[in-house]
Amino acid sequence: MFLLDSKPIGLDVPFTTADGTQFPSNWIRLASPEERAAIGITEVADPVAYDDRFYWGPGVPKLLDDREESDEQGNPLYVKVLGEVDGKPAMVDSTERLVTKGLKSQMVAQVKATAGFLLAPTDWKVTRAAEGVKAVDADTLAARAAIRAASDANETAIKACTTVEQLAALQLTWPN
Repeated sequence: MFLLDSKPIGLDVPFTTADGTQFPSNWIRLASPEERAAIGITEVADPVAYDDRFYWGPGVPKLLDDREESDEQGNPLYVKVLGEVDGKPAMVDSTERLVTKGLKSQMVAQVKATAGFLLAPTDWKVTRAAEGVKAVDADTLAARAAIRAASDANETAIKACTTVEQLAALQLTWPN
């Protein structure tokens, strides 16, 4: 990546320096490092790419497992609810511990949502059968069983991951 006055410039884009000198689109490619330096162009390493679903930045993984939160002294934190203090409405601690969900919990929730989405188009057939109107056909039952099996397998694979790297590399599968 090339910078001119701390701003990135494209390889095949014409540009103008602060003194008004204009350069054609192929100039950076054709110029020597010395010529680029003479007009103030510096070359820096391209930013490191990372998957922001799993990392906060290059080499900075997000939380993998759920974490019960505590304050600076190590005291447990609780979910706040609307209550009363001295007869006035106020936010007070509930009995539920405050938990930050990790990547595994988030991915399991996504898998469950996907399974629900895939099952939804045939839910009416199951309801109709439960009401005694008409039995669900074998193909629908097999397809629903395959979706549930894939969901279970995906959840098991997610829960088996012990590092963010393993989770990021995981390939979830669904039936067609």
